[in-house]
Amino acid sequence: MSIDGSGTAHATNVLAPNASPMTLDGTNTWVIGRSERVIVVDPGPDDEAHLQRVRAKLGGRRVEIILLTHGHPDHSGGAARFAEIVGAPVRALDQRHRLGEEGLGDGDVVTVDGFELRVVGTPGHSFDSLCFWLPEDRALLTGDTILGRGTTVIAPDGDLADYLRSLDKLRAGAEVTEAEVLLPGHGPILPDPVATLDEYLTHRRQRLDQIRAAIRAGARDAREIVEMVYADVDRSLWPAAEWSVAAQLNYLKTL
Repeated sequence: MSIDGSGTAHATNVLAPNASPMTLDGTNTWVIGRSERVIVVDPGPDDEAHLQRVRAKLGGRRVEIILLTHGHPDHSGGAARFAEIVGAPVRALDQRHRLGEEGLGDGDVVTVDGFELRVVGTPGHSFDSLCFWLPEDRALLTGDTILGRGTTVIAPDGDLADYLRSLDKLRAGAEVTEAEVLLPGHGPILPDPVATLDEYLTHRRQRLDQIRAAIRAGARDAREIVEMVYADVDRSLWPAAEWSVAAQLNYLKTL
């Protein structure tokens, strides 16, 4: 499970109390920095008690910037209220979630007191998904692109072809930078980034093979494919599985 307070030398998790089959133990809100000025990534849901707890965890440090890995409400729902609490702007790829003049995109570098976060564009889970690389800790914040347990879904605003390209990009980057840990948006931290990304890529290839097999066996739509391919998955997750199957069917049509 996610451990509140876990992380790296410069990144600390504050776990939101929104556990569910989709969010695992809850949303990981990350407090990042090495001085009295910090960055907060993904304030989490619009839950006043959680937002106040994040503020308490700051211990008097000042939040300079709030960053969003993407705009889904379990990550961004509390951003506007948290911005009000701490007096900081919100930066995101999707302008609908920004508070302030600056956006956020692939290749940007966010710097606070000389501490850097490098933005990596990783569309796929959603159209606006971003990851953040912490060079000093050799750590990558992955939002919902990589989860601490299980695998992510392709949401209705995502795209499987984009997601596969993002996984390839992260896999290559993790090897070149000698990444040591992944800090996901849900679930525990992952200490072997290259192995995790290899597992994700293998899983996606296997799912595509299973869907092809289900179609050959007579499955006519996404629901029937889910019943065949995801038979061992908790039925409460089947609606989300249908999102991923729809994305995979769209992807297969392009091959």
